[in-house]
Amino acid sequence: MIDEISELLTGWGFHAPPGGWLAHCFAISVVVIMAVIANVIAKRVILRAVKAIIKRSKYKWDDVFLERNVFGRFSHIAPALVIYILAPLAIASGGDGFLETLIDYVKRGSLIYMLLVAVLAIDSFFNATIDIYRTFDISKHIPIKSFVQVAKIILYFLCVMFVIALVVGQSPLKLIAGLGALTAVMMLVFKDPILGFVAGIQLTTNKMVARGDWIEMPRFGVDGDVEEVALTTVKVRNFDKTVSTIPTYALISDSFKNWRGMTESGGRRIKRAIHLDIGSIKFCDEEMLNRFAKIQFISEYIE
Repeated sequence: MIDEISELLTGWGFHAPPGGWLAHCFAISVVVIMAVIANVIAKRVILRAVKAIIKRSKYKWDDVFLERNVFGRFSHIAPALVIYILAPLAIASGGDGFLETLIDYVKRGSLIYMLLVAVLAIDSFFNATIDIYRTFDISKHIPIKSFVQVAKIILYFLCVMFVIALVVGQSPLKLIAGLGALTAVMMLVFKDPILGFVAGIQLTTNKMVARGDWIEMPRFGVDGDVEEVALTTVKVRNFDKTVSTIPTYALISDSFKNWRGMTESGGRRIKRAIHLDIGSIKFCDEEMLNRFAKIQFISEYIE
């Protein structure tokens, strides 16, 4: 590619040796322009077309992906992909050590950028999946946010491993295998997520608590409706409109009261303290019955 550009520049009146700096600068400029064009096409043409199709669609789930910007984040891959493919051709040098090193850095940087963009897009996809799942009635009984959060942790962990592998030039499998010695440290760092994940499985399997349940946990001052069951915390909106967060594993290790059965029965228990003077209790006479019969709510009973 460099030789062809050098011949083209020579034909335009620029006398530069084949593979010289002028040809490299021109080729790099072409790659940058093509990356900008790819970015414009991806965002101004393809992304707008996808948005138009989604807005015309009668389904609602695709609107969630649009709101979470899943497609917008994927569009950032286009310019990086162009640079990854064309940059080595633009700065190819035929054995120049410096340019070969530069090509390697450019390819690694492009891969790291595309990897980070892909991870952010997948993260948005997971969030959209949770939003869509919450539209179904089953989400009130089987929450999946804790499982999705575990998937996110694994995703970001793998992303970090691949980025480090690209930076140091090693296989990611070697890096992951080398973490075996750090298992104890990893378990200490991720103690709460591990406990929360195990507790989430038990809560879901045994149907102990779900979103919308009224739970009471005096130890934590919790008395209200469950808004969210996440990996490490459970969010509860109390009846005084305050929000309490408790550890997920606390619902397994401690006792709590779930009023779901009362709610599903259609009734409501109201506890009030009524103080009675035992000396005032007596049988009703005619005068009392006539007076009580005038009260609207008990008149039928008196009759």
